[in-house]
Amino acid sequence: MANQNPSSIPISNPETTQTDPTTAFSAKGIVQKVKTNLVLRSKWAELNGAIGDLGTYIPIVLSLTLSRNLNLGTTLIFTGIYNILTGAIYGVPMPVQPMKSIAAEALSDAGFGVPEIMAAGILTGGVLTVLGVTRLMQLVYTLIPLSVVRGIQLAQGLSFAFTAVKYVRKIQDLPKSKALGDRNWLGLDGLVLAIVCVCFIVIVTGDKDHGCESSGDDLGSQKRVEGGRNRRRSRVRRVVFSLPSAFIVFVLGVVLAFAKRPKVVHEIKFGPSSMEVVKFSKHAWKKGFVKGTIPQLPLSILNSVIAVCKLSKDLFPEKDFSATSLSVSVGLMNMVGSWFGAMPCCHGAGGLAGQYKFGGRSGGCVALLGAAKLVLGLVLGSSLAHILRQFPVGILGVLLLFAGIELATCCRDINTKEDSFVMLVCTVFSLVGSSAALGFLCGMIVYLLLRLRNWTSDKLFYNMGA
Repeated sequence: MANQNPSSIPISNPETTQTDPTTAFSAKGIVQKVKTNLVLRSKWAELNGAIGDLGTYIPIVLSLTLSRNLNLGTTLIFTGIYNILTGAIYGVPMPVQPMKSIAAEALSDAGFGVPEIMAAGILTGGVLTVLGVTRLMQLVYTLIPLSVVRGIQLAQGLSFAFTAVKYVRKIQDLPKSKALGDRNWLGLDGLVLAIVCVCFIVIVTGDKDHGCESSGDDLGSQKRVEGGRNRRRSRVRRVVFSLPSAFIVFVLGVVLAFAKRPKVVHEIKFGPSSMEVVKFSKHAWKKGFVKGTIPQLPLSILNSVIAVCKLSKDLFPEKDFSATSLSVSVGLMNMVGSWFGAMPCCHGAGGLAGQYKFGGRSGGCVALLGAAKLVLGLVLGSSLAHILRQFPVGILGVLLLFAGIELATCCRDINTKEDSFVMLVCTVFSLVGSSAALGFLCGMIVYLLLRLRNWTSDKLFYNMGA
């Protein structure tokens, strides 16, 4: 039977292409691999894809900068370096996102400051590095059933979409993570603007293959005229579909940010922020571990490693990914940058889906984003927060909406009723309990119960037949 899955996120076969071990570790082979990984498949599409992850990155980083004095300049520099390195290593638009559970704790608890945030990031990174080096993460990845992974991805995608709708409908106080009331229809951050941006992205990123074939029949002048019209329409469609929709929307947001408050240009200070080693107390390590690391670990293991590994193989079956590599990658990022005050980061299935949705296909996509972060961090430093504070939140909601929807569509390869039931149980409990760990636990229990039922039924049928 032909595969009926839509073309937005392909579902991979179990086999993946393996790298030739004789050339993988030679100096020439490494340089060639890096060059190949950073080659842009399409300049505009890759640039567009780089914007796809900002719907989650900007709100979290900006909120912590304004409310907890997070060093935005240092965070931009380190996350920019992470983006460039992951793009060169993996050759796909591997995202770098703030750790959401740690960020949520910092925004809800005034006593959870920068030392506690960084301590939580270092400890989380240490655990993930150990799990990766000992290959325990690969064992976990092998044992977790696909239906549970899909449930986690569906829950994360829907969570992004719900948050996006909230950003669009309500005026947001990002530092306090509170809604202040209904958003006005008109204005530089109104509902009409968000709706227009949604419609624009839907039109531009629609079915790009639809209607692009011109008539090949030569049955007289009328047919030739119709063929000419079809070709002209096809050219128009190709131009429209090639527009970098997310990039255009983001640039519009930047322009509107200056239009909302022109005096913001006087608050910009050139030069990087001062970078210092964070000073930790025993209390910071303890609080960071209890309130930051423990809640973050399940989310990092499930969504930043397991789900990303599976989604990466779905989107790029020709690439070779391992849970071990991703776990070590996340661990090392935080064991380095967090000492200097950079926001703890991880990979994320939602960010990968968002960048893929808008055209990201290579490591060059995130390398472009990393280079932009690096330049902004070195040139503007933390003063960039004054500009981002004026950025229309409704536009961030639009970008986040499409990232969430794209991630949620990955569950379409769940075909059986039993697997669908497990997936939905995992999704429901993840959303209701606001915990990926709770959803994972409930999903695994239901999965094991169904397998036990099938095993006892088969054994009973065999005994009766005997």
